[in-house]
Amino acid sequence: MKRNTIKTLIRASAVTSAALAAATALAACSGGTTVPHKGKAQNRQYTYYQSMMGRYGSGTMMGGSPGGWMMGGSGYRWMTGAGGVPGWMHGGRLPGYMMMGGSTDPGRIMGRFWANAPGPRISPAEATSLGRQIPVGARLDRAGDTITFTASSVRFAVLASPSGGPDETFRIAGLVNPKVIVRAGARVSIEVVNADPDTAHGMVVTASKDTSSWMPMMTARPAFAGSALWFLGNPTSAGMHAGTLTFTATTPGSYRYLCAVPGHARKGMTGRFIVTSYH
Repeated sequence: MKRNTIKTLIRASAVTSAALAAATALAACSGGTTVPHKGKAQNRQYTYYQSMMGRYGSGTMMGGSPGGWMMGGSGYRWMTGAGGVPGWMHGGRLPGYMMMGGSTDPGRIMGRFWANAPGPRISPAEATSLGRQIPVGARLDRAGDTITFTASSVRFAVLASPSGGPDETFRIAGLVNPKVIVRAGARVSIEVVNADPDTAHGMVVTASKDTSSWMPMMTARPAFAGSALWFLGNPTSAGMHAGTLTFTATTPGSYRYLCAVPGHARKGMTGRFIVTSYH
């Protein structure tokens, strides 16, 4: 990405070398664990997936189907959401032999599973710096916990469950779960960083209003094409996983952004996303 494009992520007056490095790293993101492909061997995520699944013993899952089904492209798509909603976020159950350490929390299971996955990463310092930056063209109302964009191009960064604030929340421009307002037709690019040390998180913009649902993807899918980054693995010494979701806010209305990992939206990992035809 060219330097002048990178600078649109943050106010020129607030650029620091750490934030610029973070923005550069995030610009290379391609959607974390949700690259839309058919599960072919040449894909690095799929190769990693097969190597991890191969470490588990033989067994059965999902009504007696052979555990080996999970090794192929169909199992990969069911697990990651490549080409659709991940099966385990839409009423399915993870294989019993994946319940490492006795945990049944899907966020913790998938966070560990994808911790060493390939893909873009940034350092904790870079993530913290980027999460505090005010995006270009944004108008902040800190008292009202609202961020308003009036331009046709919208870019901002999101930290998922960072330290120094409430657990199971999003941090955007220093605000916790703020209301985000964009104009209809805006092209939106959201950079997501999983800052939680032991749980997978992602971000989806959806029409679902039922934040009390354990599995919000059971009631409403992504509101716009491209408005879902299902989950990112746990941070490691290599850095925090980062990914990008990009979409056009085509239809005015009231939506929500949320973490689609079962249980996370219900715990408070959600906020309003408003698309308006005027400001």
